[in-house]
Amino acid sequence: MAFYEHIFIARQDIQPQQVEAISKDLTKIVEDNGGKVTKTEQWGLRSLAYRIKKYKKGHYVLFNIDGSSDAISELERNERLHEDIVRFMTIRVEELEVGDSVVVKSRDREGRPSRYEGRDSRPNRFENKKPDYNNSDNAASEKSETAATK
Repeated sequence: MAFYEHIFIARQDIQPQQVEAISKDLTKIVEDNGGKVTKTEQWGLRSLAYRIKKYKKGHYVLFNIDGSSDAISELERNERLHEDIVRFMTIRVEELEVGDSVVVKSRDREGRPSRYEGRDSRPNRFENKKPDYNNSDNAASEKSETAATK
């Protein structure tokens, strides 16, 4: 038995429940042919690098498979016939990755500070700034404002 990483992309206009059903069907096909799907990761709806069959986005799913080449060829044959699967790719690897993949790790940004965190500590560049009276435009506007308030 060999180890494989298999990714397929489903159409963007189907529901996540349908993507899960497709992945269960494909898992059953692998198991019926003597293989085993050790891990399934749904990466969600992501943008494609380029249009594929007029789609700009797709639902990505990753399988880690321990099985024979016959199981993989049957899986790929069924994916070619499935109308909801836009693209797929299978890679043979030396060993299967343990834990979450890089894509899932990058999506979990818990250890990272938020975009606005720490902004209060920086001084505002306009805070406590006195107007420059050397500039004639500023001087005229400041004088008219003080005259209007009196």
